[in-house]
Amino acid sequence: ASKIYVNSKAKTFKKLNCYSEIFQLDEDVSKERVISLIEKLNNDSLVHGILLQLPLPSHLDAYDFLSKINPLKDVDGFHPENLGLLFQGTPRFIPCTPLGCIEILEYYKIDVKSKHVVVIGRSNIVGKPIMSLLSQPFKKGNATVTICHSYTKDLSKYTMSADIIICAVGKPNLINGNMIKDGCIILDVGINRINDSSEKGYHIVGDVDYDSVIDKSHSITPVPGGVGPMTIS
Repeated sequence: ASKIYVNSKAKTFKKLNCYSEIFQLDEDVSKERVISLIEKLNNDSLVHGILLQLPLPSHLDAYDFLSKINPLKDVDGFHPENLGLLFQGTPRFIPCTPLGCIEILEYYKIDVKSKHVVVIGRSNIVGKPIMSLLSQPFKKGNATVTICHSYTKDLSKYTMSADIIICAVGKPNLINGNMIKDGCIILDVGINRINDSSEKGYHIVGDVDYDSVIDKSHSITPVPGGVGPMTIS
């Protein structure tokens, strides 16, 4: 998923005649090397935004680096200062994937006020920010939000009561038609690469079993082609 996003972002920048540069470091890169690169970009006036692509190799802690990015260049909104502003209700930068979800809800005039939204996944990238956005008194807000995760017992108990489901865990076909109520709206944030015998050697699926929910749900974002392009935008 990371490779797909990085390549798509680079292509989009080139198409829009914007400058971008990818710094691909070795998997065993040292903490000091990454921090040194971030500090260099912080001080480079040509660079207006810095994205640290997650997840990182297991020997590195993302917090060590996200907290080093200049908050004014942290366009992903993951610096502690920017996350704090978001949870305070005065966001500077909103993480890209949650903002893409909000844009989709806005475009299709889907009202979330007083609705029950079930968010599956509690990451700082999607789960926590989208919970904060939808539960606060923003234009697309005032929802009742439940966060589910790997330790949630009987996941279907929550998904069956959801007016809107936002699934972002990276597990293919986690949600199926037996786990949702009629008319549920689904935003599938998952991107999972499944190997196959096609010429490309793989295909992309989401976290939701699209075929089993399509006739039962009110609407669902497709994968690929749904939340992903909005995240890049």
